[in-house]
Amino acid sequence: MIAAIRIILAILLLVCLADMPYGYFQFVRFASMLAFALLAFDAFKRGEETEVIIYIGLALLFQPFLKVAFGRTIWNVVDVIVAVGLVVSVLPGNRRRG
Repeated sequence: MIAAIRIILAILLLVCLADMPYGYFQFVRFASMLAFALLAFDAFKRGEETEVIIYIGLALLFQPFLKVAFGRTIWNVVDVIVAVGLVVSVLPGNRRRG
């Protein structure tokens, strides 16, 4: 289930590279915040402190309430980096992480 969340979130973030309506970006921010909070909780249960910190930081970065005002280009770079990290985390060599 955790692997599916990571893949779905990576896809949502990569779709942000397309010309989408503003409502989609709001949805992605909210969904990302919830998904990263869930991933942080899962990492906490497994005792992975570094992952907990990373996921909490990402949840705070993507949260929709107090928006971080990066330009579109910066957000696209962030989206790609985070999506690649999520995909790499589900590769066979990293299976212990979910």
